[in-house]
Amino acid sequence: MSKPYKIPQSVLVVIYTPQRDVLLIRRADGQGDTLDFWQSVTGSKDAPDEALVDTAVREVWEETGIDCAPGSRYGRTLHDWHLENVYTIYPHWLHRYAPGVTHNREHLFGLQVEPGCPVRLNPREHTDYQWLPCHEAAQRCFSPSNAEAILLLERFAQADLVATGAPP
Repeated sequence: MSKPYKIPQSVLVVIYTPQRDVLLIRRADGQGDTLDFWQSVTGSKDAPDEALVDTAVREVWEETGIDCAPGSRYGRTLHDWHLENVYTIYPHWLHRYAPGVTHNREHLFGLQVEPGCPVRLNPREHTDYQWLPCHEAAQRCFSPSNAEAILLLERFAQADLVATGAPP
């Protein structure tokens, strides 16, 4: 039985500390020019009716082992930034989507965690991780939309603090 096609709606979750260090993870399936593909947490919806916040919670858990589900330690620090990127799917990943699908709609979230937050990678998906200052993380990202999201961190991190009532 073949895998179902990916849904061209995804999330990108920028995980960061109060000091604005950003978590980047290296893809295990990098090839050619994507061999050193560093990124934030990303992933597609599992079902068309899956809520984007549920996709974000699931992907963060699957890719990093960080629990940000409602009621968890980081449940209050996951925030929808209410921004979307629409981008052309890289040619070497088009086979994952239904015929004729060429673009993906990516919804942005931010997740603040404590410094030293443990990270548990899924080795089938990612081979390494690193915490970098915001601007270094943006430079290290392979994806331009991911780099842009990281550079928006200063603006959204302040709003996230106000929303949670957390001290700066």
